[in-house]
Amino acid sequence: MKANSVLVHCCCAHCAAYTVDYWRQQGYEVSALWYNPNIHPYMEHQHRLEAMKSLAQEVNLPLITTEGYDIVDYFRQVAGHEPQRCQYCFRLRLLKTAETAHQRGFNAFTTSLLISPHQKHDLLREIGNKISKERGIDFLYTDLRKRYSDSRHMTKGLNLYRQQYCGCVYSEWERYAKRD
Repeated sequence: MKANSVLVHCCCAHCAAYTVDYWRQQGYEVSALWYNPNIHPYMEHQHRLEAMKSLAQEVNLPLITTEGYDIVDYFRQVAGHEPQRCQYCFRLRLLKTAETAHQRGFNAFTTSLLISPHQKHDLLREIGNKISKERGIDFLYTDLRKRYSDSRHMTKGLNLYRQQYCGCVYSEWERYAKRD
């Protein structure tokens, strides 16, 4: 087991920047996991992944990327549960992070979603803690929302792709179609 180590699920480069820095400041050896089958369309997923790879290289961050694009698994989780889709999406991604962290010898797992003022923190904490108990690995929760603009400022000069919605097809629809 890697002493004082954390695997951070990263939803995008802009949320990851400060999150990674924060956990390093807390004394953790930090690595990142890219697992986001919720991000649609596929090219959006790829743009965000490339931005994450660029950030990882820039800040010397070990980045684990999962094989494939589990779009079918994502839709199996959320189909018929659209009003509660975040619950299913969070569980899918945090479970993969916990399993990967456990397999690779990390002490803990967390997510860059905790920096976003647009995410449901109580739900993230509840799901993370439940998975922690199920899998026997610590879930690190901290409310980083007040540092959201700091994270975006850290990445501004890196010329990274900047997304306009959470990631799922539903959030894209809410962002663009509902405005009309």
